[in-house]
Amino acid sequence: MNPLTLDSGFASECVQLSYVLAGFLLDCGGSEKIEQDSLIYAPDDNYIKTGNKSEIKQDGLVPLLSSVRYFPDDVEEKFCYHLPVNKGRKMLIKTIYYYGGFDGGKEPPIFDQIIDGTKWNINTSADYAEGLSSYYEAVMVAHYKVLSICLAKNEHTTSDPFISAIEMLYLDDSLYNSTDFGKYALVTLARHSFGSHDTIIFPDDKFNRHWYPFLDENPVVTSHTPVTPSTFWNMPPEKVFENSVTASRGKTLVVNWPPFPLPKTYYYLALYFQENRTPSPFSWRVFDVLINGAKFFSNLNVTTSGVTVYSTTWPLEGETNITLIPEINSPVGPVVAAGELFQLLPLAGRTLTRDVAVMDDLRKSFNKNPQDWHGDPCLPKDKSWTGVTCSSGTNTRIISLNLTNAGIAGSLPPSISKLTALSHLWLGSNELTGQIPDLSSLINLETLFLQNNHLKGSIPESLRNKNSINLKVSPGNEGISVGAPEFLARGDHCEALRTDSILVASIFANGKQSPETRKQTIGRIPETITVLALPSLISLSTALLIVSTTSGTRILQK
Repeated sequence: MNPLTLDSGFASECVQLSYVLAGFLLDCGGSEKIEQDSLIYAPDDNYIKTGNKSEIKQDGLVPLLSSVRYFPDDVEEKFCYHLPVNKGRKMLIKTIYYYGGFDGGKEPPIFDQIIDGTKWNINTSADYAEGLSSYYEAVMVAHYKVLSICLAKNEHTTSDPFISAIEMLYLDDSLYNSTDFGKYALVTLARHSFGSHDTIIFPDDKFNRHWYPFLDENPVVTSHTPVTPSTFWNMPPEKVFENSVTASRGKTLVVNWPPFPLPKTYYYLALYFQENRTPSPFSWRVFDVLINGAKFFSNLNVTTSGVTVYSTTWPLEGETNITLIPEINSPVGPVVAAGELFQLLPLAGRTLTRDVAVMDDLRKSFNKNPQDWHGDPCLPKDKSWTGVTCSSGTNTRIISLNLTNAGIAGSLPPSISKLTALSHLWLGSNELTGQIPDLSSLINLETLFLQNNHLKGSIPESLRNKNSINLKVSPGNEGISVGAPEFLARGDHCEALRTDSILVASIFANGKQSPETRKQTIGRIPETITVLALPSLISLSTALLIVSTTSGTRILQK
């Protein structure tokens, strides 16, 4: 359990006088820009290349929920949006769902949502039964330059996954900054303004966080002193302090919040307080804060400036109550204005950034890449890209790429040489063209199959001379040059090759093809043997070279 942290209002070195909402607001399945709650949402077409659109016709439905994008394809493992983001920035990501019977059904499907490889379940049935939309919100840090937001079917999915809207808004770096965002995301479970009757959203909250009203049997007081949000930890909007719940002098205040039971795990919990009276020598109150009977903070002094108390890893289970016990000499009873609760969601690990960038280059270079090449190439592990095999562990690497006869076309980008953990590369029987990149950095490569393409260039000597490599570039690839293999370059095998005699050379593999059936090349064997000279040489894992000279015939074996 982390130590509790108190923020009592601090002066920022840089005060932001104006704010422009930065990020993405997408109307999924929409055809034109729409406005809702003072925000402009754009169609999603520029950020996804798959799925169908459907319009929901229902009286009184707000514009943002009037369209969906759904995904009927059974071939793709996941359906992904790709949003360019600023690597390292903190983001508030919200996905919004309203079923509306777009497919003629009566109940929305259950499916998975995957953000940068981290997966959680989407089940909107309970909300939809009450005529409500559902949204899922998380605070995350951008670990790549492109954010992937994907939907995927799971074992409970009975119809097509769908989505209504996406919001991705940047947060100030100071918000929730005690969380280890290299290991966790914060999934929003509750955000309430105590004693309020209205939902507080943008522009009152400049990050468009939604603060829902929470009313119980406790008395409500109204604040007479404005606060400065920028001086608070997490920058709650000024409006959440307009009302608070309280108890009379000397009485304990109990707030049963959040209004639902919680699974046993660790949570990020933040509570916001302000003395509601006008400033005076007596406008303060002191009390202890307990959560389910455990001391959360002792002798909290609340003034008109306001204060935040939070814990980054607080254990909770079942029903939760907040108990505020006043100090015996406190002039008034306890008070609390608002609360936020997040579940710590462990990230599913990350594919090495360099490997992700290379696979994105491949995806762009191939004219006909596999349909499910979207999102993280390795994660979640049961939704990796077609043909991609990855290592286990927290630092996931791509170790194998098998696209044999996958129907791909295009070229190989130079960045493929950065897949330094690659052991096997099968690209045979496709329509690849262009130059072979320098693959000498792939020191772990054990298999390289490029046959039946239209590639040019050469295979590095460091790969040709590896004893363990399984190398195949022909048939096809007439423009590939392969230097003389080391076993032909050693002096004790090449005495006959140094003569000026007319030679007859034939190649066959493992005795499966006789010299008589192999096309013979007659003439002096060149110093560098190319695919044009001996088309089958490099496709053989074991080769026999029959050399005929004026002094007889020798058999040279690798």
